Amino acid sequence: MRDRSPDLRIHDFQEVDPGLNGQEAIAEAMLCLQCKKPLCVDGCPVGIDIPGFIAQVAEGNFLAAYEIIRSENMLPAICGRVCPQEVQCEGACVLANKGSPVAIGALERFVADRAREETDPKPPALAEQTGKRVAVVGSGPAGVTAAAELVRRGHSVTIFESLHEAGGVLIYGIPEFRLPKEVVRAEIEGVKDLGVTVHLNHLAGRSITPEELLGHDAVFLAMGAGLPHFMGIDGENLNGVYSANEFLTRVNLMHADRFPESDTPVMQGRRVAVVGGGNVAMDAARVARRLGAEAALIYRRREEDMPARKAETEHAKEEGVRFITCANPVKIYGEQSVTGIECLRMDLQGTDESGRPVPRPVEGSNFVVDADLCIIAIGQSPNPLLARMIPGLRLGKRGTVLVDDDGRTSIPHVFAGGDISTGAATVITAMGSAKVAAVAIDRMLMEQG
Repeated sequence: MRDRSPDLRIHDFQEVDPGLNGQEAIAEAMLCLQCKKPLCVDGCPVGIDIPGFIAQVAEGNFLAAYEIIRSENMLPAICGRVCPQEVQCEGACVLANKGSPVAIGALERFVADRAREETDPKPPALAEQTGKRVAVVGSGPAGVTAAAELVRRGHSVTIFESLHEAGGVLIYGIPEFRLPKEVVRAEIEGVKDLGVTVHLNHLAGRSITPEELLGHDAVFLAMGAGLPHFMGIDGENLNGVYSANEFLTRVNLMHADRFPESDTPVMQGRRVAVVGGGNVAMDAARVARRLGAEAALIYRRREEDMPARKAETEHAKEEGVRFITCANPVKIYGEQSVTGIECLRMDLQGTDESGRPVPRPVEGSNFVVDADLCIIAIGQSPNPLLARMIPGLRLGKRGTVLVDDDGRTSIPHVFAGGDISTGAATVITAMGSAKVAAVAIDRMLMEQG
């Protein structure tokens, strides 16, 4: 892959990675060993026939490759860009044991982009109409995936989206330089072309009542995890403290980077500190750089412990983001606006359930990071609004909707998937849970007759 120069890309929101061309894609596909027992498929949460589509790419049959992918994944151009292939399909590739795996994600992206740009692929075949009505709440990766799977099985599907544009976290959370909005819009249009109805500006629980929602033959809850976590330290109420969700939404969805051309502003600091070590933290820091700020990322463990994809951490460093590791904020300074962040050094001792070292504060190691903007990116939970309005819906400790292995909730005809049931996770994990739930919903509806 040929990344654009950091000196150029920090001044715009164009995609960092321009992707493979046809010749490169064929050469990469020819590296695949076509294993009899393809472990890469086991590593894919949505079960794509990876050897099958790669074999078609190797022959130059790009449209045939696309049709193979799309039979299992309605969002291939998105997944090819943002899925953590290194720990999923590519991580399971046998070639990774002795060197580099086949670039499965890059090939998926190439095939999807080629289909969108140069062909007019036929929509997948639909089953005979069943007359059953399914409501899907949320148009992020889980909601769109479930809707596509269910409409293909002959059910009437309506998505209720609270925002003015469909896509969920794909639209409001992930910046253009990682996932162009035109790609998201094109893939959602493909789902709508199947017959899925999308109602925008519809806040479930308000625009449509819980009673109206539950009046459908089945309901799939896919509201994501949009409620940000904060640290609970002094100074978090100062001007200049953002959750990463708000900061990224203002820029990605509301185009605050173009203010006053757009209606929504965002504070633009000269020195921005981002707290966290996941992909969202990397996105926030890299957006801040593109808005002209110096950016520092504060993380309580080591760089190698960061949950962010390695490619994202490397891109962030290339773009000038400074990493302050083994440190944790304890206070944000300022009278009305942020002037600095006091941190403690952390000593790593033992390991937790995830296998990562446990950070312990080092007494007397306080130091201050100069900053006039602080972005908190330490995770998020589901918004409890709708879930608490549905009688009998069981919730977990952090507001997640409790589900069984099929995605069924405590209410027989209500299912849930994606971040609303798991907490914040990856796009492809959300899609995988949605596919499982869609199969269970279809089975339930067909048994009803």
